[in-house]
Amino acid sequence: MSKHFSALPLHRFTTGAMRTRSKKIMNDALFSLRKGAGLLIAFEGPDGSGKTTQRKLFKSWLRSMKEDVVVTKWSSSPRFKHIIKERKAARTLDPATYASLHAADFWCRYETVIEPALAQGKIVLADRYVFTGIARDTARGINPSWSAQLYAGVRQPDMVFYFDAPVQVCAQRISASREIKFYESGQDITGLPDAFESYLRFTASVISEYKRLHNEFGFEIVDAEKPIYKQHEWIREAYLAHCDRTPITVPYARQLAAVLS
Repeated sequence: MSKHFSALPLHRFTTGAMRTRSKKIMNDALFSLRKGAGLLIAFEGPDGSGKTTQRKLFKSWLRSMKEDVVVTKWSSSPRFKHIIKERKAARTLDPATYASLHAADFWCRYETVIEPALAQGKIVLADRYVFTGIARDTARGINPSWSAQLYAGVRQPDMVFYFDAPVQVCAQRISASREIKFYESGQDITGLPDAFESYLRFTASVISEYKRLHNEFGFEIVDAEKPIYKQHEWIREAYLAHCDRTPITVPYARQLAAVLS
């Protein structure tokens, strides 16, 4: 496990009694006990950690192995993505509404994309899963048990890759290509005028909740400071070990070209 992830404290707004109660609720109700066909793999981590790049590389590699792959992205359902985008642009989302809209978007995708693909035996790559909702909601002061109940009854992922990098590194990566967005930085909660400084404070709380979720559910921790292909190799090896499979060798240059094209 990366030293950055393991050293983080638990979220400051969560009391010991609340954590105990939340853990029981999550164990009892968050995930469905039934296992279905297909394979569900989630990619999690703070903004700027590089998880989307790795998800794209992994998708390309799986398809090179003749796997049937479906990708679902956070906040992307046709029914809710425009509502969320408009409310974010107007900066009219309070924490409870933010949580509820993102959960509604998730359920729309879960019922129309994730479940049908899994029922057909496909591999579903979730670019963020319920852990994102719970981590961000908790960082906004929402009781984690209340947030977890928004997602209760979903299928537990077969694997969760968590991309671990220091908050400062993530912030610098984002700032190198674009401005950090209002809700991404948590300015709705911190009240800080500087998005970079707000991101550092808010994302530290998000990562803290990710740590608690990891302690409960067990993520595959990816060192997101390693070179891109080293991360990709590690993810492939973890997947093959999980599935007890032998890989088909595909040149990295061909994979990278497929991702960048």
